[in-house]
Amino acid sequence: MKFATLAAVWAFIGLVLATEVYFNIRVGMRGENVSFWNAGAPQFVRALMWGCMAPLILLGRNRMPLGRGHWVGGVSFHFFFSFLIMAVFYLGRIFFGMLAAGDPLSDFWDTSVSNFYGRNIIDMAFYWAVLAFGFGQEIYHRYRSEELRSAQLETRLVEAELKALRQQLHPHFLFNTMNTIAVLVREKKNDEAVTLVARLSTLLRMALDNTGVQEVTLRQEMDFLGRYLEIQQSRFSDRLKIGIAITPEAMVARIPNLLLQPLVENAILHGIAPRPGPGHVDVLGRVEGGNLHLEVRDDGLGFDGTRRAKEGIGLANTRERITKLYGARGQLLLRSEPGRGVSVQIVLPYRP
Repeated sequence: MKFATLAAVWAFIGLVLATEVYFNIRVGMRGENVSFWNAGAPQFVRALMWGCMAPLILLGRNRMPLGRGHWVGGVSFHFFFSFLIMAVFYLGRIFFGMLAAGDPLSDFWDTSVSNFYGRNIIDMAFYWAVLAFGFGQEIYHRYRSEELRSAQLETRLVEAELKALRQQLHPHFLFNTMNTIAVLVREKKNDEAVTLVARLSTLLRMALDNTGVQEVTLRQEMDFLGRYLEIQQSRFSDRLKIGIAITPEAMVARIPNLLLQPLVENAILHGIAPRPGPGHVDVLGRVEGGNLHLEVRDDGLGFDGTRRAKEGIGLANTRERITKLYGARGQLLLRSEPGRGVSVQIVLPYRP
């Protein structure tokens, strides 16, 4: 495919040159009949020659670059060879033309000098055009390499942040859960302790299965979140009420892994835990206007401007992940009133 494209480009260049020469001859001959092929054939030969010479010129550019520290030698080298190619092609055309016409070769140099004119310099221009094409290709490949390297770096950064989020989540969550299990054992509630151990085992297995996974469906996220909430309800008992309202269409949407769990954890730790009585945490999801709308809200203490710094690491990480993954298409909105809880609303492009 690449060879066919290059052949088509050089054939087109030959056609343009042949057409120009043909009409120039027609004008010079004052309308006399002249064959397009006879007039333009040398131009197609010229295009064929440059099509064959281009790889060698690009190889010469690599051997004698025109970079910093090589300008004088590089320019001199390429100027000499561009002139040499132009001269060989021009003299070759004169020589074979005289042979075909039966003209005496004793007049070769006189004919060559008298027929040389500025238009023959176009062959030198072709040489430098091929060099310029080589520079363009090099710049393009460098740009693509930098773009790929940047994308890989961004992916590794997101993976590192997700790994840091997991490492930040597990220690204190495991400590609290194990402490709850110890309390249940001391209170002789062995069945409840065994159930909590089984739930914790299931949660950790799901976390390990999704290690390195950047995106999951909302249904998978809710399965993980459900196991997490079962453990939290074992800890908080009747003090924690959970409400889930997610449409079936939203369940198949793809979202970043561990998107909702840190927000629910914040709602429980900063909203429900400080309350003297029971509290509610609701998780909502719907699809509207081509976007996925998610919301995690609680009816805890809420906060004002003076408490804004206590939002938690989970919320800050979530906001940064959304910005890096979706740019302006992703949004995270935080709303709160003192004494009336906190609402975290997320808007993402809907991708089932």
